[in-house]
Amino acid sequence: MARAHGDALRLFGDDYAADRAADRAADVAAPTPSLVSEPLIDANDDPFTVLVERSAKRRRTVGAQMVGDVLKIALPAWMSRAEEEHWVDVMSGRFRRKLSADRIDLGDRAVTLARRHDLPRPAEIRWSDDMLSRWGSCTPATGTIRISTRIAKFPDWVIDYVIVHELAHLEVGDHSAAFWRLAHRCPKAERAIGYLIAKSGDEHE
Repeated sequence: MARAHGDALRLFGDDYAADRAADRAADVAAPTPSLVSEPLIDANDDPFTVLVERSAKRRRTVGAQMVGDVLKIALPAWMSRAEEEHWVDVMSGRFRRKLSADRIDLGDRAVTLARRHDLPRPAEIRWSDDMLSRWGSCTPATGTIRISTRIAKFPDWVIDYVIVHELAHLEVGDHSAAFWRLAHRCPKAERAIGYLIAKSGDEHE
C-alpha cells in the first residue's frame, strides 16, 4: 500500500501556482477573424465537427470556439500541417473534456461525499482545464479545490475518490497516515488509485 500511496502523490498537487506555471505552455488566446478556411475535418465519434480556419493576422496564438455543433479552431496561416494536427488534437480534447465535465455538478457531489464520509465541505470546488499534470489540487487555507477536467470522462467512482482525496486535505494538509485514513473512507479508494496510476502513464490523457 505504501508504494501505491507514493505513486499516488504524483497525481495530486497542493501548489496550484506551481502547477499552473508548468502547464502555461498549453494556454491559448481567443480566436481572431479568419481569412482562410479549410474543409471540415471528420472527428472520430465526437459530438462535434472540427473546422480549421487559418488567419494571416494571427501570428502565434491558437484559438477555439464552439458554434453550435462545430468546433472552430483558428490558427496562424504559417503553421505546418503537423502543427495543425497537434492543435486540432489539443483543442478537440479540451472541448471533449468540457462536455464530459458538464454532466457532473461538482458542488453537489462534494457536499454529498463530505456528508457521507464525515469530511469538511469545500468553500469552493471547480473544474480546471489548466491542470495537465495533476488530477486534483487543494488549497486548505482558502478551502478551494480544483479538479482536472481530464478525469471528467473517468468512471464516477474514480471521480468520487479524487474529490474525497481533496476533501481529506481540507482536514489534513500532508500525506501522513492520518490523511490516508480519511482518504480511504472512500470505499473504492485503492481501486481508484490503481486506475489513476495506470492513466497517468497514458501520454494522451
